[in-house]
Amino acid sequence: MEDVVAGDGGEWILKCPNSLFCITLNSLCTVKHIFTEPRARISDFECKGKDSSDGALKKYKQDSFYYDKRGKLRNFNHKKVSRKRCGSLRGRGWKYGSGFVDGIFPVLSPTAQKILECVQEEVDSEEIWCSFDELPASLTTWDDFFDVAVRLRMRKEWDSIILICRWILYRSSFKPDVICYNLLIDAYGQKLQYNEAESTYLQLLEAQCIPNEDTYALLIKAYCVSGLLGKAEAVFAEMRSYGLPPSAVVYNAYIDGLLKGRNYQKAEEIYQRMKRDGCKPSTETFTLLMNLYGKSGKSSMALKSFYEMTSQKCKPNICTYTALVNAFAREGLCEKAEEIFEQMQEAGLEPDVYTYNALMEAYSRAGFPYGAAEIFSLMQHMGCEPDRASYNILVDAYGRAGLQEDAEAAFEDMKKVGITPTMKSHMVLLSAYSKTGNVAKCEQILNQLSESGIKPDTYVLNTMLNLYGRLGQFEKMEEVLTVMKKGSYVADISTYNILINMYGRAGFIEKMEELFQSLNQKDLKPDVVTWTSRIGAYSRKKLYAKCLQIFEEMIDAGCYPDGGTAKVLLAACSSEDQTEQVTDVIRTMHKDLESVLPV
Repeated sequence: MEDVVAGDGGEWILKCPNSLFCITLNSLCTVKHIFTEPRARISDFECKGKDSSDGALKKYKQDSFYYDKRGKLRNFNHKKVSRKRCGSLRGRGWKYGSGFVDGIFPVLSPTAQKILECVQEEVDSEEIWCSFDELPASLTTWDDFFDVAVRLRMRKEWDSIILICRWILYRSSFKPDVICYNLLIDAYGQKLQYNEAESTYLQLLEAQCIPNEDTYALLIKAYCVSGLLGKAEAVFAEMRSYGLPPSAVVYNAYIDGLLKGRNYQKAEEIYQRMKRDGCKPSTETFTLLMNLYGKSGKSSMALKSFYEMTSQKCKPNICTYTALVNAFAREGLCEKAEEIFEQMQEAGLEPDVYTYNALMEAYSRAGFPYGAAEIFSLMQHMGCEPDRASYNILVDAYGRAGLQEDAEAAFEDMKKVGITPTMKSHMVLLSAYSKTGNVAKCEQILNQLSESGIKPDTYVLNTMLNLYGRLGQFEKMEEVLTVMKKGSYVADISTYNILINMYGRAGFIEKMEELFQSLNQKDLKPDVVTWTSRIGAYSRKKLYAKCLQIFEEMIDAGCYPDGGTAKVLLAACSSEDQTEQVTDVIRTMHKDLESVLPV
């Protein structure tokens, strides 16, 4: 049993009889609708307070002293280990699915540090391998290599992991074990190189190395991310043929791979199969499920999964709470996101940068940029260092609210603290100026992007297409499309949705139909936005019969309407009979539209 006792300073201490340490449980301050100037900084100060016994408290510095939302004086331990701090993994190897949630990272020895520096240098792989050849073939060296591999995996430096594992396989005197093969399969899977992952698995079998559940989990995930669901199922069947019933680790990898491959419906089906097979879901399973529902825009289902998790005595971790905060954040439900954030603190978990970012995103999508800025300041105040994503969210928050100057100021702040802006960083700033139709500024950002050596992606060019189209600059829009066709850019369905919508709005019906008919040749499937944009073009001309015809084509193609479709169909109606007919048809097809359509 664990006892909670009061410490000398008024804090609560969790004492564990079987451990050689105790943990101080300190709450972090919670924000409740605080909106201040976005970029104001509070200078360091010292102050005095009184505890419940009216005794004077000693002076506290700002970084460990605050008032909570109830006005009570609190202090926190800023030295508390978080996910970014170090612990020891030496001699413990690597296991897929551990997640490293509890702040356990490998402490690198001097030799391991040299290996890490070596693989991160931009030199020829043969030169790096020659450096590895000079290292002694000892057990300590073996541990050093895998400590480095774990560190690289946390940084998602897959090429460096492949370099190390291939040296062990093809060059060194070490005999590779299943962990080495698993790391290599994982790295290839993350790079969508499923053929290489499959080849590594076959090498493992040829070397008479026995695969474990991690091996199967990683191989299934590699196939799922690449969209090869048939091969993933074949691995499942192979496990059963060997008398290995899939465990939670394998099911979790399957669901995770489907999530990364954006196959949300199949991911939910696998979860239901997991329950039918009598495999008990783990904390990671429920966390993945909350991510699934969050990305599908079903925050209520994510919350239902959380309650199911707690009812099964499965303890949530910081990733679980972050996933739930994210689910509400995507829908702009900042009050619910804040509520979960508060519950996490009450559970004794310290928010990390990912949790703060999720809460910032909630305020951003709800249209409260100053709320997002306040969370950003709170994160710094609590000793949690903002990362690149934090700045990107802040830039986006200002941009969504039309505060372009603040957005650019946050962008410049990111560069001042030594964080290099990426494609995403430039993209959110570009979107900020695009919303106001500032063509000159958007073109300037595009030039800066090229000057920094970053090649614009399809999303950036789509943003420029949309900007030129909104302003009626169709010649420039066609120029961007030509650049996409001649370059190595892949025009996606969003590209054609923009073109179809813009030409339809401008009344160029023939051009719009020409683009729509070309989708099949380009292996692009029209989505609900495509069909709605096409219907909208005829709706503006009050061509009710044509709108209804296209709507029927949409249903026959297996695409179901949304609220936007309902609105453009209703806009085409010129009589009460037509309105009633549209209402009845759509309600029959899509129950979710009842809140949009008139009763």
